[in-house]
Amino acid sequence: MYLAIPSQPDCASAWREAVRAIDDLPGHEAYNVIIDIVDPVANTGSDDPRIAIVNDFLLPYDKSVETVANTIFPLQYYYRYGAPEFFDRFSERVLAKVRKNCRWSGYYFERMFNVPRATGGTINQLWEIVERMRKPSVKANNKFELSLFDPDRDVDDSPYGGQCLSFLSFKLLPGDPKTLTLTAMYRNHYYTEKLLGNLVGLGRLMEFVAREAGLKVGNLTVVSTHAVVDQPRTKEVKSTRAKLEKMLADFDQACANPALAA
Repeated sequence: MYLAIPSQPDCASAWREAVRAIDDLPGHEAYNVIIDIVDPVANTGSDDPRIAIVNDFLLPYDKSVETVANTIFPLQYYYRYGAPEFFDRFSERVLAKVRKNCRWSGYYFERMFNVPRATGGTINQLWEIVERMRKPSVKANNKFELSLFDPDRDVDDSPYGGQCLSFLSFKLLPGDPKTLTLTAMYRNHYYTEKLLGNLVGLGRLMEFVAREAGLKVGNLTVVSTHAVVDQPRTKEVKSTRAKLEKMLADFDQACANPALAA
């Protein structure tokens, strides 16, 4: 059982088509949803009116597209400090503040570069992938895997969710330069609150890997093993179907704007 969303040109278009397909289903949910994006780095700024509309909708619920994207890849830290220095700066300036215990800081990026070794120290999964992609001696194009799920931290009896992004698989396609693709697997996926920010963040992650390894950015594919068109909430306020439908109508109107298509 799966639901394949037709391939879309950018993250905002993919978000809308995925929400459209699932919102029509019983319970506004689906399993094994497959989303494919041709150019995951195009039109991802807040100046894109479609992203601004989603962002404005999320702000009253203490969420934003940018905040969600930053949990996957902190683009401004990379731009400011470069690689690999930005890993240490992020750890010192962000993780030290947000990590409340040793289990989960809320940043998937942490799990990409700060995995505890059984023998002591940590593994920087992400930078090791970049370095292997750079090596002429590494001939295989399909051996770049990154795990976000951690059985030591994530298998418990908590009634709450925990991590949702479980696994990343990078592939290199032949060419000069080679093309980087990424497949991401989600255990659980909130499409209203998180999906657009997730797609933007994954696109930025791909852009980073491609830039550092001398590659071209290719398709992003996301598999949501469970997906729901949710209604965001805080302790004080909860979204309604009417507000969600109004936001989607505004999004569709922005898509119909000739200035956007230009």
